[in-house]
Amino acid sequence: QVQLVESGGGLVQAGDSLRLSCAASGRTFSNYRMGWFRQAAGKEREFVAAINWSGGSTSYADSVKGRFTISRDNAKNTVYLQMNILKPEDTAVYYCAADPTIAPASGMRLRYVEVWGQGTLVTVSS
Repeated sequence: QVQLVESGGGLVQAGDSLRLSCAASGRTFSNYRMGWFRQAAGKEREFVAAINWSGGSTSYADSVKGRFTISRDNAKNTVYLQMNILKPEDTAVYYCAADPTIAPASGMRLRYVEVWGQGTLVTVSS
């Protein structure tokens, strides 16, 4: 398995940008489809974005499409989530997730995740 460590969370104002990073260690990073999920207080964990092993396909939740961008650098064993035009409803703990498959990003689901990071808190004030 890989081990995942997120960073980059913090407190920002509505309209600001933030970039999350997730560093992987352990097994071959490029063997994994990677994703970001988030969980707001009192709510279930939900899908945000995913990227396939090569970076050639990406998938986004409707709520973040056009504002968030997922990318990966296999040479650095890192996946990123660039978040622009942040809204108060984006406030949540963001989790990096790894799924051991070469399948397209669009198929990533919470139930397929093999490894989770510890989470990083993003707070967007209005």
